[in-house]
Order: sequence, then structure tokens, then C-alpha cells
Amino acid sequence: MKDKWALVTGATAGLGLAVAESLAGAGANIVLHDLVAPKEAADRLSARFGVSVMATEADLSQRTAIETMMAGLLDRCGAIDILVNNAVIRHFAAVEHFPPDAWDNALAVNLSAPFHLIRLALPAMKQRGWGRIVNMASIYSTRAVEDRIDYVTTKTAILGITRAVALETARTGITCNAVAPGTLPTPAIQGKIASIAAKAGESVESATASYLATRQPSGRFIGMEAVGALVVFLCGAAAQDITGACLPIDGGWSIA
Repeated sequence: MKDKWALVTGATAGLGLAVAESLAGAGANIVLHDLVAPKEAADRLSARFGVSVMATEADLSQRTAIETMMAGLLDRCGAIDILVNNAVIRHFAAVEHFPPDAWDNALAVNLSAPFHLIRLALPAMKQRGWGRIVNMASIYSTRAVEDRIDYVTTKTAILGITRAVALETARTGITCNAVAPGTLPTPAIQGKIASIAAKAGESVESATASYLATRQPSGRFIGMEAVGALVVFLCGAAAQDITGACLPIDGGWSIA
């Protein structure tokens, strides 16, 4: 992946940064995006892997902000060869109590932003005859959960975007796929489990085991580095004929 530029959205920490690290380890130059430019993370990534790394910021709920960011990146990089749509927001509430503004924001960030980023990245990809688009889906792309209608809806719809783009680019050297992780050890999830443990008066280890037992048959978290490795595979030559797919990485949850 030497000399290719990869843009990863929502990449200050967590899964986005883990994916960026995997791509940098494979030799790609990286653009780390977040609401506030993750400059410190960019410096660490560049020093660790010896690749070029840029930090950029944009409010993905605003189309004009996306367009401004992409125009600047294309001027500097020539093309975004690899696009990983990872940024996501979510709100927890039952449907009848769900704030309309939170719904609108989720649609904008989780669904409209990937559309805009793809449409803006595609012309340069097509000109070069090569490109990789990876949309971060979820176990909840194929099943529902209570009190998260925005997340379930947008993660389901991202599969439609993936299929449509894959079909339109099938003869161009560009692939578009989705990756659907199960439960990751993100700070938000670990905080939720710690809260469950505190309320139940049990250890975090016991609460973690109970939490995962109702989800992943493997009984363990999905490693973020494993998701990163899957993204790297999809961006490599061996995956040139994989397009329009949604690849689960969920410890067997989707078949349970």
C-alpha cells in the first residue's frame, strides 16, 4: 500500500485509530479525521510506522464541511485511495422518547456523510483505476436492539450504500465492502459494563463474562486489531474480487 492515501473517519481513538494503525502498518499514508483534528495521534502514528500522516477535522453532520475537507485533501494528496467510513454517533432512547434532533444528526453523520465522502472520493479513484471503500457496519446491521433506533437504522442502511456503490464500480478497479463487528472493548462498552458491575455488586470480570455470554458465542471481545487486519485484507490484492459484501467479525453472534 506504499504511496496510497487512506482516510479514516472518527479516528482519534478506539476502532478508527486501530484501523488506521493497521493500514499504516501495511505501508499506507494516513489521514486521521475527527471532529477536532487528532494531531497528537497523527504524530504518534507517523513516528511509529514511518508513513506520512495528516490530521484533519470536519463536522460530518454538515455537507459543506465535508466538501471543504475533501477539497483540501484532494489538493494535497491527489486522491483518497482508501476510504474507511468509521465515524458514528448514537443516542439511547425508546422510539417515542427519541429526540428528533438526535435522529437527524444520526442520519447525517452515520449515513449521509459516508455517501458524500464516497461521491467525492470516487472521481479520483476512477481516474487512477483503483480504490477501496470500507464502510463500518455492525452486528446491528442485521438485527435489532431496544432503545437504539438511530444506530440500528443507519447501520442497516449502510449495507444498501455498500451494495449500490459496489455494483456501480464493479468494472473500475474499485471495491466497496462493509465490515460488521460484534462487541468491541471500546471505552463506552467498558464503562457500561463497569456500571452494570457496580449496580450488581459484582466484579468487572464477572459482569464482562455475563455481558458477552448473551452476545458472542466466543465469550470474548472482538479485538480491534483484528478488525483492522480485516480492513487491510479488503484493501489488498487478494480481495480484488470481493465487493458488495458485508463481512461479520463477531465471534459467531450473527449465526447464534
